Amino acid sequence: MIVIILGMTALTVAGAFWLARGTGERRIFLTHNPDTPRPFGPGMAWLALRCDEAEKVIDALGLEAAEPCNWNSGIGAVYDDWLGAVRIFVSPPVEGWTFVVGLPLPHPMGPGFVDKCTPLLVELGGAFEEVQYFFSYPPIDYYAWARVRDGRLLRAFAVSDEGVIWNKGRITKEEQGLGLKLFELRGVKGRKGDAGGELILHPTEDHVLRLASQWSIDPSVLCDVHGSPAQGYIAEPLPGWRAERLRKAA
Repeated sequence: MIVIILGMTALTVAGAFWLARGTGERRIFLTHNPDTPRPFGPGMAWLALRCDEAEKVIDALGLEAAEPCNWNSGIGAVYDDWLGAVRIFVSPPVEGWTFVVGLPLPHPMGPGFVDKCTPLLVELGGAFEEVQYFFSYPPIDYYAWARVRDGRLLRAFAVSDEGVIWNKGRITKEEQGLGLKLFELRGVKGRKGDAGGELILHPTEDHVLRLASQWSIDPSVLCDVHGSPAQGYIAEPLPGWRAERLRKAA
């Protein structure tokens, strides 16, 4: 599945931008013609908001100068090595959910950094019935998820190769159903517990996507059948989302 998604991404990037001849300046040319949903998820961060209007999401986030684009350009841009660091994609609604996709979204950084993720989720929770957050980045074993419903943070969890860095609320039944019960230690697949079942002490990308499928939608399986042709938006992330170290007391 991941190989297929990355292969499709390589094809879509060509439609997202090109190099202007003669000057070497990169100019972004977005494709506007409406198209059907494109898959994403592996190696990516995203929000899933219970909302059927992308424009409401843009207003709630305070994004300025958002430009219309289709799924092909939007997903291609956020997976591109250059554009992916400076753009996010706000999707058209899919079965009642609108996605905000991009690595520049705030993410938990641990005790030495300002928590910019929790305030954003809680603020969005005041505007939408449900807000979900997912992040999967296998190169550093970074996996995160959070759920806000009716303005209340029910669950937030993040783990990296340095250990657990975000853990709020009670573990949900969906997490338990995936075998995600113990997070204190890095587990080794194949180890058997006292009850005879496999111990999975560290989540994987597969867990993130499976959890997304139970809470909302697994975006890695999005395809033509999940929606009619439509336009989304590409936008620049807010400067306030950048990672910021905590200042030491004088």
